[in-house]
Amino acid sequence: QVRLVESGGGLVQAGGSLRLSCAVSGGTESVYFLAWFRQAPGKEREFVASIPWGGGTPYYRDSVKGRFTISRAFAESTLYLQMNKVESEDTAVYYCAAKGGPVYSYWGQGTQVTVSS
Repeated sequence: QVRLVESGGGLVQAGGSLRLSCAVSGGTESVYFLAWFRQAPGKEREFVASIPWGGGTPYYRDSVKGRFTISRAFAESTLYLQMNKVESEDTAVYYCAAKGGPVYSYWGQGTQVTVSS
């Protein structure tokens, strides 16, 4: 069973930076894609970024391109999301997710990111 544990959330001023981490453990041999999603109050969960667990081209939603960077430290089994130039619209609970098939079936508990203006 794959286990995902996020950390690094908090309060940040608009224009600032924050780095989220996701520790990946258990059954990682079945994982081939990792991603970050987010859910703002009153809104549906949305895709933020993804990356192949074994390395490769990352993908981003348009609104975070050029500001966020997804990366993974394979040896440390950790996924990161570097968030720069944050905006109030980035305020949300951020979730780490993993999949070994067509859908993301493993999820973390989430970490709150709040951007103050």
